[in-house]
Amino acid sequence: MERKGFNWGVVLGLALLGFSRSMGWALNKGFSFPLLSDYTTSAFVKGSILALEGFIGLLVPPLLGYYSDTLKSRHGRRRPFIFIGGVLAALATLMIWTAYRMGVPLWGFALTLAFLYFSLHLYTAQFRALMPDTVESGQRGKASGVITLLEWAGNLFLFGLGGFLVAKYGKDHIGPFGLTALFLFIAAAFVYYKVREPDAPEIEENESLTEYVKSIFTMRDFLKFYTAQILWWMSFEFIAIFLYGILAFILYGSATQENIDAVTSMGLYLMALFNVAVLLGSLPGGYIYDKVGRRLSIILGGLIFALPQLWGWFIHTEAQIYAALLVAGIGWGALIAASYPVVGDLLTKFEKEAFTGRYYGVYEATKSIPVLLAGTIGGAIVDLAGGNYRILFPIGAVLVLIAMPLIWSMKELEVSEK
Repeated sequence: MERKGFNWGVVLGLALLGFSRSMGWALNKGFSFPLLSDYTTSAFVKGSILALEGFIGLLVPPLLGYYSDTLKSRHGRRRPFIFIGGVLAALATLMIWTAYRMGVPLWGFALTLAFLYFSLHLYTAQFRALMPDTVESGQRGKASGVITLLEWAGNLFLFGLGGFLVAKYGKDHIGPFGLTALFLFIAAAFVYYKVREPDAPEIEENESLTEYVKSIFTMRDFLKFYTAQILWWMSFEFIAIFLYGILAFILYGSATQENIDAVTSMGLYLMALFNVAVLLGSLPGGYIYDKVGRRLSIILGGLIFALPQLWGWFIHTEAQIYAALLVAGIGWGALIAASYPVVGDLLTKFEKEAFTGRYYGVYEATKSIPVLLAGTIGGAIVDLAGGNYRILFPIGAVLVLIAMPLIWSMKELEVSEK
């Protein structure tokens, strides 16, 4: 596969795409829970609807990532998926706002959310695969840092804008939805027309779908990494999905619709702060990955992310909430920037660089399984605990701590550090 070293044009194009996709996911994280709270007070029902993201993400990226590896098209292997997915995701964001304003029943609103999840996951694996397709192994940490920076900047932009508009106009203002749709369309069109994919490699021995799935379980380092990622993303999703319930419980003692409405603007600002912290942690995380070591950089990020969650059980004030999320965000940024290049490096090690789409599809699926589990299990735990959302903090910290020994035992990742 032909490469031209570190191509800033390609990396910035992917960063713009990541920025727009993050706006789409942030719109979901920032507005879906408060809007669903107008339909039901059950944490389990809301969590199960939001868990549709995980169910769709578990199926779509691995399958479409697999087929994009072998796609023969003059438009490229990845770009057709990126353009179609971006256009559909833009349409979906407008449908969500329209459905809510029209007062559709709960099942109808849930379907519009599912359409957004499907649209964004339509090109998830292809977006991820383009980075190792175009960047050499020794420079992927830097590329990951830049892309992660812009991805979380997209979150920051949407959460900051959303917090301002909710405080001024209420949670049903069209501004965040319309602007997200615009960015999703522009970014997908830009990558399709301006980013040139490298020549597709000749695949002499293509893996069958069965062999592809089997290889995940027979190559131990892939299995260890994917398992660890499930654990730390589940920890993240416990907080991300139920943040408004957590805030309402800590500050007001219960997560009623009235209390959730009272903390919606604050929650968006908190998410913005978290993303500022992620930006602070992401660039050093990518640098440390390339210069200091793969395993150590991931473990340091994970520990910094877990410690504020252990403290979360004892938090009672707004100031403590802001401080905990600030520290957790720095750790999360370092963890994500350091873990993103791992799949590409393992593919290089095992001489499977032609298969970036399918293996990054599984990479994304292991981020979707936690959404599915966190939404359903987390909601059930909260309901069984009598609406005590605070219980999600220590459970999340334990999940991260369990993941760290798996990373440390990755032998092939250790070899790549020499």
